[in-house]
Amino acid sequence: MTADAALTRAAALGAVSAKWLAAGLSTAPADRDAAADAVRLAYRSAGLPEPAHIVWFASPSAGARAAALLTGRRDLPGGPEDKARWDAEIAAELRAQGCPPSPGTAGVSVRAAVRNQPWAAARAEVYALLGPDGWAGLWSACGADVWRMVNDRVAAPLRAHLRTELPSHARTVLLDAVGGQHDAGWLAAFDAAASGAADPSDPAAGTIVPWPRSAADDRPTARGDAGSTGSTGNGAAATHGIGGAAGVSPGWHVPGSAAGVDSATRGAGGNSATRPGDGGGAATHEISGNSAGAAGDDARGTGGDGAAGGLPAAGRAGGAVLHAVQRLAGLAGVARSAGWWWPYANVAILTDRPDSLQRDNIGRLHAADMPALRYSDGFALHAWRGMPIPSDLVDRLSQLTSDQITTERNAELRRVMLEHFGYERYLREAGAQQAGQDACGVLWRLTFADDEPLTMVEVVNSTPEPDGTSRIYWLRVPPWTRTAREGVAWTFGLTKEEYRPLVET
Repeated sequence: MTADAALTRAAALGAVSAKWLAAGLSTAPADRDAAADAVRLAYRSAGLPEPAHIVWFASPSAGARAAALLTGRRDLPGGPEDKARWDAEIAAELRAQGCPPSPGTAGVSVRAAVRNQPWAAARAEVYALLGPDGWAGLWSACGADVWRMVNDRVAAPLRAHLRTELPSHARTVLLDAVGGQHDAGWLAAFDAAASGAADPSDPAAGTIVPWPRSAADDRPTARGDAGSTGSTGNGAAATHGIGGAAGVSPGWHVPGSAAGVDSATRGAGGNSATRPGDGGGAATHEISGNSAGAAGDDARGTGGDGAAGGLPAAGRAGGAVLHAVQRLAGLAGVARSAGWWWPYANVAILTDRPDSLQRDNIGRLHAADMPALRYSDGFALHAWRGMPIPSDLVDRLSQLTSDQITTERNAELRRVMLEHFGYERYLREAGAQQAGQDACGVLWRLTFADDEPLTMVEVVNSTPEPDGTSRIYWLRVPPWTRTAREGVAWTFGLTKEEYRPLVET
């Protein structure tokens, strides 16, 4: 492979990764029409009848409560103090959307058929094509970073928060949920495979052959992000028309799934209106399966403009057709259009995306004076450097005292308080003891009854400031540190014997 080809492939993989990161972190309003169409496609692709009802709620919390009501999970342990109130609110919303708010209405969970089994089949298909090294390379290039930023740093804290906030009889339905936009990590890897899979006949097997982008991929989205510090925009705005030609999500196509959708290729949320076919034309399809020049899984269209139908070359590699990967189109459409959702036999419960997302410089949920994650119905998650915190702590942070920090029994919350209050100030006010001093600095230690000691090294910057003063820094070091030199050396990954700087700056 030439250097130019390698750069082209890396750029294509980067574009796929960036697209899904934007979708996973989007705070734009949900595209409800596109998401509902994608849900129907996901059911058909799994060989299931479409759900009789598709209902919407503003947050995962409300969605989980609706799932608990519709599945009849009310006989589990838990206090009834708030159940009557939120049951009435959820029931009213269900009635307004034409869904009977009765236990059992939802039917059984079909998450395994709609999400788990298609995922496993797609992974097995791509793994068989690329081999272990190729799969690892694909995941590293297109999935791992998105997974870390979206699932690990946003979805996981949200899930933990829901487990503490929801009534106990509603928590079990979290197992029925599909991540929607928070599935962006693994969908990114499969999108890369569908957009241009590694060719086993290529001498550089295990690399990804990028699929040419449609001009519509570069079209500005219809709306930008609404208040997120981590997302650069919706990244998922659909350009399809309801009842007209549907948008085709780049990299996704569904060949011959159940319920007569041989050529339904609408990814329901892709930002490309058309998809170039094998012959260089553009295949345009209806969500109903009526296609412009498509006659089946591998058919050629004969439209006057050279449009091509059927499975694009993007779904091929060395003659292999990624059928299982292409059947993830419905899941991908929901992920690019909405938040968490619950698939049941009779009812699909969908939720909106958050309207505000605040993160720190490494992507963790973080905000000092407002929720780090907030939904339009008021459900919110407060967090400090990735750790969920009680909402009342936000108000308390501005009025903290050293005594309040010392008496806080929760060690994790105490660390949040310390970071906000300032270590130097706390050590001074709480009466820390000097534990040692040498040429590298001063070692300070403050003990707690229920946590490891707070141990810090006070160091002086060797380079004077313009006014001639020297800035003082505080380095937190492990509690086992015995000397200032040992602590400073530890910050460089060295032992005290190895730390012998010739020049300090």
